[in-house]
Amino acid sequence: MRRIEAIALAAKSAQERNALLISNIGYPSRELYSVHDRPENFYMLGSMGMASSIGLGLALARPERRVMVLDGDGSVLMNLGTLATIAQHAPDNYLLVILDNGCYGSTGSQPTCTCYSTDLAAVARGAGIRNVQKTDDPEGLSRALQGQGVVVARVEAGNASVPIIDLLPEEIIKRFIRSILPAGSS
Repeated sequence: MRRIEAIALAAKSAQERNALLISNIGYPSRELYSVHDRPENFYMLGSMGMASSIGLGLALARPERRVMVLDGDGSVLMNLGTLATIAQHAPDNYLLVILDNGCYGSTGSQPTCTCYSTDLAAVARGAGIRNVQKTDDPEGLSRALQGQGVVVARVEAGNASVPIIDLLPEEIIKRFIRSILPAGSS
């Protein structure tokens, strides 16, 4: 499964469930923007490893909203501590989707430890996360997107040929904040 296909499935699921969707830096955010831009998508710019933590904070702050996070194996490896924090809080409205392509796709496709021996699903279980799933096909990912916890989706290495996001960072945050505020807030 290509990463952009996995992202398109997640975007469709987020749209159907009115979920907030946080995407990690680089090509994954660009790919999400190209397949399904919406104000409820937050595109990370320049903060590698923080998408899972930002999503967890949103899930805790807004328990009535579903929160999905698209993160990469390299980003999760950079912030492994977030898995223990996710396990401690375990919000029912939170799903971390780790798109594991075995490389740092946005910086030249240098290999990550997951292409050798590191199993992020085992690491997540070891951190105490109860609901952890692994998949490498669209059907399995579609099922996993309905749940909560962590799903590790093995995807092919490589970036889709998509344009750079044409929104300023200030525009991204402004429209995202408007989409997360409770009805009647300003």
